[in-house]
Amino acid sequence: MKNAGSIARIRLLRTPAVWLVAGLVVAGVVAGARPLSNAPEPVAAGPSLAAAATAWIDSLAAPQVAKARRPFADPQRTDWHFVPKFDRKGLPLRDMTPAQQDLARGLLRTALSEAGSTKTQIIMQLEEILRLREGKRAKNVRDPERYFFTVFGDPSGREPWGLSVEGHHLSFNFTIRDGHLVDSTPQFLGASPATVKTDLPGLPAAGTRVLRDEEALAFDLVQALDEQQRKQAVITAEPAAEIRAAGAPQPPGEPPVGIRHADLRPEQRAVLRRIVEVYCGTMVAEVAAERLRLIDEAAGGWDAVMFAWSGATKPGLGHAYRVEGPTFSIEFCNVQPDADGNPANHIHCVWRDRTGDFDLPAR
Repeated sequence: MKNAGSIARIRLLRTPAVWLVAGLVVAGVVAGARPLSNAPEPVAAGPSLAAAATAWIDSLAAPQVAKARRPFADPQRTDWHFVPKFDRKGLPLRDMTPAQQDLARGLLRTALSEAGSTKTQIIMQLEEILRLREGKRAKNVRDPERYFFTVFGDPSGREPWGLSVEGHHLSFNFTIRDGHLVDSTPQFLGASPATVKTDLPGLPAAGTRVLRDEEALAFDLVQALDEQQRKQAVITAEPAAEIRAAGAPQPPGEPPVGIRHADLRPEQRAVLRRIVEVYCGTMVAEVAAERLRLIDEAAGGWDAVMFAWSGATKPGLGHAYRVEGPTFSIEFCNVQPDADGNPANHIHCVWRDRTGDFDLPAR
C-alpha cells in the first residue's frame, strides 16, 4: 500500500499547531459549552465569532463567497447531516488557500473549547484512515478537507446570522442574534473507527479513541446499576440502527425515558453529570456553563434528567444510550462496524436543544 504518498495529500503541515495532538489521544474534557435559544443571559462568544467570520469572508474571492455566504432565511440553514455526501452547502477547506484555511479553522476554534477543537481535528483525520482502508469503496468522499463552512446572513451587522461547519461525522451549527450566541445545536460528532486499530504514518495512532469519554462513562454508569435500576434504564434489548431524527431540523419530541437522576445513588449521579459535562465541553466555557445553568433551573432540575440504555452492556457489541432533560437531548449509538469489519466500532453522538434547535421554536 502506498501510504506515504497518499497521506501527504492531507497537508497536515498547513494545520495550526493547536489542532494537532501529541499522541492523538483525547483524555478527559473540561466543561465548555453554549446557551439555548430562550436563555435570558446571552453568551459573550458572539462578538468574537462575528469578528472571526468577517475576517474569513473578507479573505475570500468572489467565486468563493458565492459558495460561502447565504441569506439567514435560506432553508439550508436547518438542512444538516453527518453522512458522507458528494454535495453540501458551503465552501470546503479543499477549495481554500492555506491562509483561508487558517482563518476558517480559527473561526471554528472561536466557538469550540480546546477539547472540542482537538476532537474535531482528529475526526477529520479519521477520514484519511477510512480512505486508505476502504480503497475503491471510498468513492472520493473520504477526505480530511471535505469540511464545509457556510455563513448565513451578515456577521458584521446587527441582524441575526448563523454559521454551519459540516462534513462526514461533524456538524456544528450556531445562531447569533443581537451580537449574542443564542444557540449552538445540533452538535454532532462521530468516529469511525471509534478505536483506531492500525498504525498508519502521520495519522491517529492505534489505540486512539477520540470519543472515549462519551462511550466509557456511559458503560461505567450502566454497569454500576443494580438489577432494579437496570429494569428502569434498559429500554430495549437491541439498539436502533441510528440516532433518532438524524438530519431533521428539530430533535425528537417524545418524553424522555429510562431511569431518573433522582433514582440513582450519589456516585451514579456523579457519572451521569460527567457524561453531560463531556458533551457540553465541546463548546467554549461560557456556552457549557449556560447549558448547565439551564439544566439547574429547568423544572425538576437534575432530578428530571433521565438515562436510557439499549443493547449490550459491554464493548464490542452494538449499544446505544440517551440522556435527556427538559432543555436538552443527548443521543449516542455504536452499532456499525468500522471499515475493516470490526463490530461496534463506529460512533454517532449528538447534543440537541429540546427547546428548539437553530434558535427555532420547538415542535
